Amino acid sequence: MKKIIFGFAMLYSGLFFAQEQDKGYFFGGFESNYQWLLEDEGIDFTPGDNSFRANNFFQLNYNYGKFTAGIQYESYLPTALLGYSPVYDNNNGIAHYYLNYNDEGLDITGGYFYEQFGSGLILRSWEDRQLGINNAIRGVRIKYAFTDYLDFTALYGQQRNGFELSDGVMQALDANIDLSTALEIESVDLRLGASYVNRFQAIDTEDYLPANVNAVSGRLDFVKENVYGGVEVVSRSKDAIFVEGLPTSQKLYDATAMQVNLGYAKKGLGINSSFRRLENFTFYSDREAQGNVFNEQILNYTPAMTKQQDYLLTNIYVYNAQPGLNIDNVDQKAGEVGTQTDLYYSFKKGSKIGGKYGTKVAANFSYWAGLDAEYTVENKHYEAKFIGNGPRLFRDFNIEVKKRWTKGFSSVLTFQDVIIDKGVAQPGPLGQGNINARIAVFEGTFRLKKSRSLRFVTQHLWTKQDRKNWVAGVLEYNFNSRINVYALDSYNYGNEDETVGKVHYYSVGGSYSKGRTRLSLNYGRQRGGLICVGGVCREVPESNGLTGSINVSF
Repeated sequence: MKKIIFGFAMLYSGLFFAQEQDKGYFFGGFESNYQWLLEDEGIDFTPGDNSFRANNFFQLNYNYGKFTAGIQYESYLPTALLGYSPVYDNNNGIAHYYLNYNDEGLDITGGYFYEQFGSGLILRSWEDRQLGINNAIRGVRIKYAFTDYLDFTALYGQQRNGFELSDGVMQALDANIDLSTALEIESVDLRLGASYVNRFQAIDTEDYLPANVNAVSGRLDFVKENVYGGVEVVSRSKDAIFVEGLPTSQKLYDATAMQVNLGYAKKGLGINSSFRRLENFTFYSDREAQGNVFNEQILNYTPAMTKQQDYLLTNIYVYNAQPGLNIDNVDQKAGEVGTQTDLYYSFKKGSKIGGKYGTKVAANFSYWAGLDAEYTVENKHYEAKFIGNGPRLFRDFNIEVKKRWTKGFSSVLTFQDVIIDKGVAQPGPLGQGNINARIAVFEGTFRLKKSRSLRFVTQHLWTKQDRKNWVAGVLEYNFNSRINVYALDSYNYGNEDETVGKVHYYSVGGSYSKGRTRLSLNYGRQRGGLICVGGVCREVPESNGLTGSINVSF
């Protein structure tokens, strides 16, 4: 043991000496998220065998000139946080490492890396610790910029799955060209891109399964004065449909995706609208992972295109994208089609509505439906229209008004009107009825002396379905930029289901920050349901306990 410690000391001293002499430097961070779960009869929760759970990450990188290297150590001992994939339970070790060389347009990475082509419709690998996602690719990636208007990416590798690797092997190419620069066009900014992704998965017994599944995409983006937009289309070759690791039949199906964006922006006004259609558009590095609830081994990125809400009650009925195909007569679906539009407007200072400090208004509308399709269960066949009149899955209208009334007080007023299919809100078969809800939120912030502030939020949700009406409140006090404390509670006072009861979901806690270190601690109940970050969701169970986190970066 002494030899090992001495070896690490010598290595660190050597690197530190090199850092001083040759201008290399370290960077990285440590993050620990932990839970101490407690039994709570009020929500029928028992912690089981593991009351204490923790997710820990330590990342160390070193840069020396054109080279950068790094490792990430992860620990999930004695088990991962509640609601995370069991592949992490009782595991620890070096889960991520890489070596990168970057010089004059050439960028080469070996080891683990993250990548995104276009908007991510065809390929995106990323890490989100709050959702428990890390689908990094282990292999080799080469990026090269031939000119200031033409770049190319090639990669080969396997996707991470916990501390193991996916069975599938992927090869991918991506190219982008700035047409305006290449053709010396000054009136409009045009950019063109194309991508190719191949997944190879060896077949042992099932001859009908394709060893290679290919996806290709093309995209065009433009900016002309105040107007901008783009279109991206993707096609994926035929593959089998798997549910819970088993094929539904020997029939193979192809897949398509299309996304169109159009917007207008100038000072004080912004309009952005998006359209997307997904038909059987799921793409996994291991076909047997299709539909898993932890977003594991997923190759592409199809987030819910709706407004991402910030409040307790506006986050109860959230939409989760429905791109998959199911011909079963219980839950038939072929994908989704829909649109989202955002409008931003700022009333000028000094106007009647703007007042002394101005007023900002943001409105959002989104509508998502299942594809209009006809299904033949006997031979596992379907036909879908491009748009048609498919079943509504989600409709949301919301408006937000931000206003500063005095130098020391500002407010945010939010109203949301949402309709969601019960099978989306409470993951299960679609078409079993809707939940109609309206939510009103008022947030106020008082700015006090010596960098102190007091923030309060009052919320109410009206619905005749599900658990009926809710009321919620948040009170937060910031002593300064370093220390804050809060208390919150959401209460479904209208619930008439005696098996669930009328439940208070309360929480108290706070945080302390200094420099590059942040500590947080809270105690309370976690409401069960979907938790979403950036339009990607996972389901969390109800729980009670003490939770905390430590974040240090350097």
